[in-house]
Amino acid sequence: MKKILLVYALLCSFLIYGQEKSGAKQFWENLQKQCGKSFIGEVKEGASDDTFREKKLVMHVRNCDKNTIRIPFFVGDDKSRTWVLTYKNDRIQLKHDHRHEDGSEDKVTQYGGTTTNSGSPMLQFFPADQETGNLIPNAAANVWWITLDETSFTYNLRRIGSDRLFTVKFDLTKTIASPPAPWGWKD
Repeated sequence: MKKILLVYALLCSFLIYGQEKSGAKQFWENLQKQCGKSFIGEVKEGASDDTFREKKLVMHVRNCDKNTIRIPFFVGDDKSRTWVLTYKNDRIQLKHDHRHEDGSEDKVTQYGGTTTNSGSPMLQFFPADQETGNLIPNAAANVWWITLDETSFTYNLRRIGSDRLFTVKFDLTKTIASPPAPWGWKD
């Protein structure tokens, strides 16, 4: 009888307090904790002649609301890139918003993908979507992933079937002064 009561109590507790948060939801909430902060990054993987290595890399978790997080990614003086993450139906979508200095959209923009499952609190995978394949045929084999823990955020790209691998890691233990708005944004 005690076991039945214990099971009943656990079931009631589950119904009252809800199920444990999914990996996607925990990842989302952890990323939102960084909103408003900026960090320096370093290329960890990439072509040896990658020009990113020679420039200051900054991510600014600039804009967060319930379902959208926008993270401008500056490469030196180039303020053209923003990672746009959208949370919907326990999945996260990653899109790359590229702008010209005048704020107009680049012809290669809004590519990315959506997670196929809820992932984990520390890791989310984004396989290229059809829009990406239509826009950039070679990128149809892209997989992006983001890792997030208490000390670092990494953005990664692998093109399946090729040697292409890019990883930039940001140290979340050291914030820096936030940069001005990226191209196409207003302060």
